[in-house]
Amino acid sequence: MAHAAPRPLRADAQRNRQRLLDAAVRAFSQGGPEVTLESIARDAGVGIGTLYRHFPTREALVEAAYRNELGKLCDAAPDLLDRLPPERAVRAWMDLFIDYLAAKRGMADALRLVIAAGANPYAESRDRLYGALDLLLRAGAEAGTVRADVAVADVLASLSGVSLAAGEPDRRDQARRLLDLLMDGLRYRAGS
Repeated sequence: MAHAAPRPLRADAQRNRQRLLDAAVRAFSQGGPEVTLESIARDAGVGIGTLYRHFPTREALVEAAYRNELGKLCDAAPDLLDRLPPERAVRAWMDLFIDYLAAKRGMADALRLVIAAGANPYAESRDRLYGALDLLLRAGAEAGTVRADVAVADVLASLSGVSLAAGEPDRRDQARRLLDLLMDGLRYRAGS
């Protein structure tokens, strides 16, 4: 017996789902895992029944919120390349990566509860991040503006280090400076 593919959500249901995910990231980042689901629904402008229709458990909501943040980051890579020269697209993606890590760090306690319940919200993270950054770096190398000898893993490790060094909101200027330094190291220079 074949299973039918799930029906796509109506436009209003998709908007409600996205508002819930955005509200969940804010709530779990600021209030920790104890934040009430009622307050998340209220912040999203929907009823608690709508929240439970989309996310039957707290863990399902946390995992979906994290995966949504990951998706926004990774899906941004081709969009940035459509709008910007490759070198600028790489640098713009770096800013988005720092924002993603800040949200992930803010949600850490809530994500630990998801893992304790037996789920793995990080199952796709590495492959998706590598794919997005590889796309950007290859485009830069093909354009001759980014070094071709840079490993994706090294850039991701560097971005994580920048995030740790300048992870607090009041140190956002320092993060920008550090990302600019990293980008300078990625630029192609003839004879190097």
